[in-house]
Amino acid sequence: MEVAPGRIYTELDSAPNSERTVVKRNLSSELTGFYKFFPAVWIPVFGLAIACLFVGVFQGTDGAPAPQSLKWLILSVWVVGSILIYFACASLKDVSIDEHSLYVSNYLKEISIPLTDVSDVTENIWWNFHPVTVHLRRRSVFGEKIIFMPERGLLWFGSSHPVVAQLKKVARLGDNDAG
Repeated sequence: MEVAPGRIYTELDSAPNSERTVVKRNLSSELTGFYKFFPAVWIPVFGLAIACLFVGVFQGTDGAPAPQSLKWLILSVWVVGSILIYFACASLKDVSIDEHSLYVSNYLKEISIPLTDVSDVTENIWWNFHPVTVHLRRRSVFGEKIIFMPERGLLWFGSSHPVVAQLKKVARLGDNDAG
């Protein structure tokens, strides 16, 4: 079955000849694309604004330039914020799953990873979007780990996203098949 990026396939209720249709379920949030490309806009736009601040384009109501200490404080916040945003967002992938594979896309290329290649699944519960990391037994085109932002849901502070338990179960089943 050819897989179209970003499309979710569902099982048909009455499949012809009692054959099952492959179920492909999207695990990533619909906001993944926005968050992935957000750094490409935020970093240069605010960088340009800060450069304008330093050369005196922005002035106070009295025509005085901003104090040097304020300029350096804003620059420091921008640098730290840019680094955090880049590392939190730029590596996000769009992830779907069916009975046999994970489908991972960076919006330019989509690859299929057998579920037996999943060794572990972790998440960062301290970030509000709970990035989930799928650790692989073998290196893929996208590296040894795949990071994605799961669908949002009602989560209590410090609680784990349900997709983590589901993927860990798949990884354990893969261990039994491989061993």
